[in-house]
Amino acid sequence: MASPAAAHAAEVAAQAAARSGVRVVELADLADLRAVQDLFASIWHPAPDNPPVTVELMRALTKAGNPLTGAYADGELVGACVGFFAAPAGTALHSHVTGVVPAAQRRSVGRALKLHQRAWALDRGITRITWTFDPLVRRNAWFNLGRLGAVPVEYLPDFYGPMEDTINASDQSDRLLTRWALDSPAVVRAAAGEPVTVDLPALQTAGAVAVVSAGPDGAPVVRPGVPGSPWLVAVPPDVEGLRARDSQLAARWRVAVRTALAGALTGALTGALAGAVRVRFAREGWYVVDGAGTPAAPEAGRAAP
Repeated sequence: MASPAAAHAAEVAAQAAARSGVRVVELADLADLRAVQDLFASIWHPAPDNPPVTVELMRALTKAGNPLTGAYADGELVGACVGFFAAPAGTALHSHVTGVVPAAQRRSVGRALKLHQRAWALDRGITRITWTFDPLVRRNAWFNLGRLGAVPVEYLPDFYGPMEDTINASDQSDRLLTRWALDSPAVVRAAAGEPVTVDLPALQTAGAVAVVSAGPDGAPVVRPGVPGSPWLVAVPPDVEGLRARDSQLAARWRVAVRTALAGALTGALTGALAGAVRVRFAREGWYVVDGAGTPAAPEAGRAAP
């Protein structure tokens, strides 16, 4: 029998799917897995030898009991989510890739997939899901940290190495490792439609320091932080478009954001700041870092290896 938390999560997930106009189901048949691979290829346009996930791997993951779900609208696959069990055994899940076709975006299909995954996990006694995302993609930062209530725990420079697709282009594959505490009050509220918000004007009035901001030419401007004051770390409005227009400028943004966030989260994991650093995201396009020290100056104009 499902726990009250799991039963409530399933109800919330069903409501989210209904609002998005999709049906979310678990997939395991080869034909469905091929459709998922094709869907991901239509989103990322990867090199032929570098798909986000292969049919063979998905087949093995589903046979081992891992969750793979698809979202259907009018009988057409419009989104999918692939995850697998993670350490500590029996308590955690890692969500490897989630994608929604452009035509179905802005309908909260991704949210419906994630809430289904949350319900699936809670029904099996799993209370934590992790995943990674590109910290420069503004809409994903707001979705993950605001609308879902997940929390960044580690900065991973060039995590996947080169990714030959049209979204990542030639940029380095930095990622934020994010933890979703499925039964935490913040996540329960976010699942119910109350995102984790930031009062950016109030923070600025109170003395928050913009350690990374956009200059008049669109390039990142880096300033030292003030101990005891929150940091504000800007990201460009559309880094995917910026990569296509000016890869060198996109690389400068990568370095600036990496320096600020990696320094803060490394201290949070290993140093005297352990447990004291909190990272949120303001919908206006800023990470808010509470409890950090002062970032080092980044290398000028080049991403570090």
